[in-house]
Amino acid sequence: MIVVLLGYMGSGKSTVGQKLAQRFDYKFLDLDYYIQKKFKTRIHDIFKNKGEIYFRKIEAECVKEICENNIDIVIALGGGTPCYGNTLDYLLSKSSVNTIYLKASLDNLVKRLSPEKNKRPIISNIGDENIKEFIAKHLFERSEFYDKAHYKIDTNSLTLNQIVNRIELLFKVK
Repeated sequence: MIVVLLGYMGSGKSTVGQKLAQRFDYKFLDLDYYIQKKFKTRIHDIFKNKGEIYFRKIEAECVKEICENNIDIVIALGGGTPCYGNTLDYLLSKSSVNTIYLKASLDNLVKRLSPEKNKRPIISNIGDENIKEFIAKHLFERSEFYDKAHYKIDTNSLTLNQIVNRIELLFKVK
C-alpha cells in the first residue's frame, strides 16, 4: 500500500509521514528530499535556476517513478504537487494509493510558515505584512485539488499522535 500525504506547506506532511511510516513499518519518503537527492541540488536552486514549471515537471515524474516501485511506503508530497499536471489524477487512479489531505487552518499555517519562510521558495520573497494574504489566496486556489483526496483530516486541534491514530484507524476499518 502507498499512503500519500498532501496539503499546503506547513501542514505537517513530513512530520506525520515519518511517524506514520514508523507505526506501519513502512518506508518514508519526503518528495522534496527525494528530488534534491536525485538532482543533487536544493529545491530553492531548482526554482531559481530552472523555474517553477521545470520543477513541477520533474516533481510529477518523480511521483510516478516512486509509485511504480510498488512498495509499502508513506510519501509526503510538496504542497503544490497535486495541483500541477495530472499528478493528482494519476494518484487517484492507482488502486494501491491512498491519498490523505492534512488540512490546517490559515492561522496555523501562517504561524508555522512565517518563521521559516526563507526555507520555502514559494514564500521566501513575500513580505511579512503580506504572508497571510498570500497563503490564503494560494490555499483557496489549491483546495479544490486537496479536497479530492480519498481522506481528509482536520489537524488543527490534534496532536501528532492523534493524527497518526486517526490515519491508522482509516486502514483498520477497511
